[in-house]
Amino acid sequence: MSAGAPAWVRDAVFYQVFPDRFAASLRVPKPGPLEPWDAAPTIHGFKGGDLLGLVERLDELVDLGVNAIYLNPIFTAASNHRYNAYDYFAVDPLLGGDAALAELLEAAHARGVRIVLDGVFNHVGRGWWPFHHVLESGGASPYRDWFYLDDDVLHGTGRVRAYDDDAPRGYRAWWGSPGLPKLRVENPEVRSHLMAVAEHWIRLGIDGWRLDVPQDIEDPTFWPEFRRRVRAINPDAYILGEIWEPAPDWVAGDRFDAVMNYPLGIAILGFAGAGAIDSAVIERQSNYRRELRPLDGHGFAAALEGLGSVYPPEVAAVQFNLIGSHDTPRAVTVMGGDATRLRLASVLQLALPGAPSIYYGDELAMPGTADPGCRGAYPPVGAELGEAAAATRSCVRAMIRARHRHPALRLGEVGVVATGDRWVVLSRQAGTARAIVAVNAGEAPVEVALPADLAPELGPVDIPGVAGGRVSPEGGTLHLDPWGAIALVGD
Repeated sequence: MSAGAPAWVRDAVFYQVFPDRFAASLRVPKPGPLEPWDAAPTIHGFKGGDLLGLVERLDELVDLGVNAIYLNPIFTAASNHRYNAYDYFAVDPLLGGDAALAELLEAAHARGVRIVLDGVFNHVGRGWWPFHHVLESGGASPYRDWFYLDDDVLHGTGRVRAYDDDAPRGYRAWWGSPGLPKLRVENPEVRSHLMAVAEHWIRLGIDGWRLDVPQDIEDPTFWPEFRRRVRAINPDAYILGEIWEPAPDWVAGDRFDAVMNYPLGIAILGFAGAGAIDSAVIERQSNYRRELRPLDGHGFAAALEGLGSVYPPEVAAVQFNLIGSHDTPRAVTVMGGDATRLRLASVLQLALPGAPSIYYGDELAMPGTADPGCRGAYPPVGAELGEAAAATRSCVRAMIRARHRHPALRLGEVGVVATGDRWVVLSRQAGTARAIVAVNAGEAPVEVALPADLAPELGPVDIPGVAGGRVSPEGGTLHLDPWGAIALVGD
């Protein structure tokens, strides 16, 4: 593990929940009309998902094999995504308020499920009370130094314009968005407030923080202090940074335990989706447009080996591995809507070092383009699942359970046994436990010669939802069906 990374993360399978879209409970009254649950999501619409709805569906996630949940922001805010908080110390009433989080924590922990919250400390919403004070009082506000105000505002010759996109705003905002004023975290009062927020929710029982846009905080002392103060309360808290590129310096022990491993996810999608990647879909996502490209088996293996050289094994073991999130088009949509490819991608995601994270609904092959399409509503209780959804869930469930059951699938280092145009064979080893995972993302069957000391001792994992393969009776040859995957394990 990387300097102080909590041991539980090595065994974790995360499930990412966008709270407004996962599940709504009748126990949380809503103040007025909502966007229909089954309608296409919109940028500003609220569907009314809440934390008690998540509580009521926890057993479904446990059945899937999930033992950790990452929640997108839950603090009071005037948007469905809540990345524009106006009260860091209160859970949004639309989500059920503080009592709903307390119930979620109790119910989750009783089931062995950890809860990680999303922390947005680079910027706030324009409804946050100190910014509202500046909005009303301008440069005369005692909170003026909590933000990056323009000189004319500070000197009383200009004013803050938070709702006029065409006029000078009078303050710095994240990516120029007037609704997201940037915080001056080097200010002692701002810093004290944010550290108190981090400590407050850790004391109340959350299991870690996912930190939004941490690179945009310019004070180099902020995150080391954040880590020290959080860990002083809970030494087992997971501290995860939203960084899209390889970032070894950020996980060297003084800031984060892990970063969101988008490079691995992009490599998996590039391999499983080669020949079907929907360029029109990824065109709207700048990170995907720059990085996502078709990969053959050799290219995928090279990408794995490249990432393996970036992080030492103890860091790789706690990386946050994802193939989709609220910031990207849905994985199945990226790969041309092909659920078979999604299942192959999921096999790889769940068989590689690190903590896999399933974006809610990806286990059901939910489609969706970039925001808002990737933030659609999860099927309600009792909804009939189509064949692709049921098959994908069965595949994901089986791989998660195999991962929990066999140490080599979650703890071992990874090596490349062999590669071809549309296939790859990987090995993992943890002590005496060994595993082979092979994926054929092509239309032709494949035969691969295996090292003589591996196959005879390993037994297959049943992976429903995908074509499979077999090892020859003498143990030397692996036969992979078209669009097939096989996992062989031995403990």
